Amino acid sequence: MRPGVHRHFHRLAWLACALAFGVIVFGAFVRLSNAGLSCPDWPTCYGRASWPTATSHIVDHAATAIRPVEIHKAWREQLHRMLAGTLGVLVLSLALLSARRRRWGIAQVLAAAVLVAISIGLYMRAQYLPAALLAGGGEAVLLFAALRWSNADLARVSALTLATIVFQALLGMWTVTWLLKPVVVMGHLLGGLLTFALLTWTAWRATARPIRVPDARLLRRLLVLALVLLAVQIALGGWTSSNYAALACGTDFPTCVGRWWPPHDFHQGFVVWRGIGVDYEGGVLDGASRIAIQLAHRMMAVVVFVYVSWLSLRLLRTPGMRGYGALLGGLVVVQVCLGIANVKLALPLQVAVAHNAGAALLLFVLVGLVARVRAPGA
Repeated sequence: MRPGVHRHFHRLAWLACALAFGVIVFGAFVRLSNAGLSCPDWPTCYGRASWPTATSHIVDHAATAIRPVEIHKAWREQLHRMLAGTLGVLVLSLALLSARRRRWGIAQVLAAAVLVAISIGLYMRAQYLPAALLAGGGEAVLLFAALRWSNADLARVSALTLATIVFQALLGMWTVTWLLKPVVVMGHLLGGLLTFALLTWTAWRATARPIRVPDARLLRRLLVLALVLLAVQIALGGWTSSNYAALACGTDFPTCVGRWWPPHDFHQGFVVWRGIGVDYEGGVLDGASRIAIQLAHRMMAVVVFVYVSWLSLRLLRTPGMRGYGALLGGLVVVQVCLGIANVKLALPLQVAVAHNAGAALLLFVLVGLVARVRAPGA
C-alpha cells in the first residue's frame, strides 16, 4: 500500500474501478438497445425515483408529452443512472479520504458536493441558470483544489476524478435533454472511460506494486502513445455509434458497400455541432456521411492494431513484461475480431456490448502499465 494514504483507500479504489467498468458496459447495453431516451426526464424517470413498472403508474406527467413510456426500456436507463450515482458516492469517498490531511480539504470537497446537490434540485424545478452556475461553482472548487494539492497522497487525482464524474453526470443529463445529440453521447462515453482510467491509475498507485524495467522512461512514452491512439479510436467509435453509422457499409468487410473507396462525405460526417432541438435517435445523416464516419473508424483501427501489436511484441522481448505483452496482444486481436463481427453479423447486441468492454479492457491494461512501470532505482 502507498505510504500516506488511508489503509482502506486502495480497496475502495479497486471497488470503484470495478463498478466503473460495470457502468461502462451496462451503459453500452442501454445505448445499443436504443433505451437512451426511455426516461425523458432527469434524474427521475417519469417523475419516479426508480422507474415505472406499469403504464398506469404514469398519470399526466410532463415527460409523457416527450415520449410514451416503454416499461421494458425504462428500467435500463434508470438502473444505469443508479449505478452511476453509486459510483459517484464511491468517488466522493475517495476524495474525502485523500483530502483528510489537507488544510480545509474535507470542507472543500464537501462544499463542492453540496453545490452540485443543490444544483440538481434547482434543475428539477426548471431553474436552469442557477443550477448551471452552482454546478459550475462546484467544479471550480474541485479543480482549484486539485491545482493546489500535490499527488503524494493521491489527493490531486482524487479531486480530478470527482470533478470528472460531476461533469459526466451533466453529460448524462444533456444526453437526455438534448435528445441523443452525437457530440454529447460521444462525450459521455469518453467521460466514462476517462473516469475508469483515472480510477485504474489511482488503484494501482494506491496498491504500490511497481514493475521495474531498465528502459522505463522509453517504455512509458510508448505506452502513453498507445493510450493516445486508443483514445482517438474510442472517440471515433463513439462518433460512429452516436451517428448510427456502424452499418453504414452494410455487412461488407473489408470493402464497404461492395467498394474499397465508396462515395463519402467527411465534411458533413464530422460536423460536431448541429444545434439543439433535433431528435438524433436513429441518426440524421445521409448515407455518404455515415460511410465517411465508418471509413475513418476502420482506418484508425488499422493504425491502432499495427502499433499495439508492435508494442506487445516489444513487451514480449522485455524481461518481466512477457505476460503483459501476451495479454495486450491478445486483447487487441480479440477487439479487432469483435469489430469485424459487428459488421459481418449486422451488429448483434451481445457482440456490440463486448466490443465496448474490449475497449475498456485495453484501456485498463495500458493505464495500469503506465501507472506501474518504473526504473530500477525509482
